[in-house]
Amino acid sequence: MTDVLRRGRASLAFSFFAQGAAFALLVTRIPAIQDRYGVSDGLLPVFLAAVPILAGVGSVTTEHLVKRFRPSRLLRWSQPVVLLALLGAGSGDRIAEMALTLAVFGLAVGMLDASMNMLGVSLQRTYGRSIMLGFHAAYSLGGIVGASLAWAGAHWHLALWASYLPVVAVLLPAAFVGSRWYVDADTSAGSGDPAAVGAPGDGGAGGTVVFKLLLPLCLVMTFAYIGDSTVSNWSAKYLQDTLGSSEQLATVPYNVYMVTTLLGRTLGDAGVRRFGAAAVVRLGTLVAAAGFAVVAGAPGAWVGMLGFTLLGLGLCVLVPQTFAAAGRLFPGASDAAIARLNIFNYVGFLVGSPLVGALGDAWSYRGAMLVPMVLVLVTLVYARSFAPPGDRYGGGHERLRTADVGRGGNGV
Repeated sequence: MTDVLRRGRASLAFSFFAQGAAFALLVTRIPAIQDRYGVSDGLLPVFLAAVPILAGVGSVTTEHLVKRFRPSRLLRWSQPVVLLALLGAGSGDRIAEMALTLAVFGLAVGMLDASMNMLGVSLQRTYGRSIMLGFHAAYSLGGIVGASLAWAGAHWHLALWASYLPVVAVLLPAAFVGSRWYVDADTSAGSGDPAAVGAPGDGGAGGTVVFKLLLPLCLVMTFAYIGDSTVSNWSAKYLQDTLGSSEQLATVPYNVYMVTTLLGRTLGDAGVRRFGAAAVVRLGTLVAAAGFAVVAGAPGAWVGMLGFTLLGLGLCVLVPQTFAAAGRLFPGASDAAIARLNIFNYVGFLVGSPLVGALGDAWSYRGAMLVPMVLVLVTLVYARSFAPPGDRYGGGHERLRTADVGRGGNGV
């Protein structure tokens, strides 16, 4: 690979890292934000639901913007907006200010998530091998760092702005400087010519996205995020209230989940190259389903944590491979496909927590854990959609065909 591609890959990985840190800093300090602005428990869910809804709007907007602007330009400007909105959320003192900053955060996050994955899929096609899991591993690492910094801020009783300002001061200029090395579209394999980078809209305007064909991947994305939001929102409560753990031990499962997610994604690209995307997705689905089953049937807290560990190892491969599969399915319209697919990230996030909570209250939380298990298992039905062209039903190695490299602007 050329220096152009290596720098593009490194700078994009840092962008994923910065986004993971920013998002973790926001969601892990929601109680502090609620206290700062005096938001009631009844009103808080409205604000929390508004963020993923607006992120979906941002993703839809990105689909249209990439017809005129390169994804790198959208990413270059949306990431600073996300970081500044994070700082704004920790600096205001009126509900109207919080509403404005969270609205800006949501819209910018939708654009940021969509454009990051557009660039990742494009780079993977140019490399001719799986690298998407590595980008999402950087996101997981950023999430761990952000959550750790949030813990430190809470432990030392720092004001929100004092916790956020140093992080933004470091990440914002670093991300902006790194954005100069983004690689937009498919560079001719081995050419090493920066001029070979495609024009605006190459990934999105050269073909048509048939939603009926994209729908299976949309379902997989939704169900994966229902599983993820179940862990992030209910693991602590489940361990403490259902499995009888201490309050301190109840904080451990999500940290374990994040670490195993990072581990699985770090090793996942090698598995995809060796065994193929479809095989890795099948294995990840079965491991995630086993994790939910262990959680639902756990006799005590430590067995429950084993289940959450399995969930991290299983769920971690699904989202990156779903984005990659969309890029392969619509090589001439990958940007549009990814923007639409990204909406279902937020659908799953929005549906998952209320779904489990409602089932837990009406039935039981053990029974509620079986519902995301069943939904995740639906992925097995669509696993063949993850295989590269020419290997639709197989599990062979993930090496894109030479004919597919650089096809980004040639249509479906």
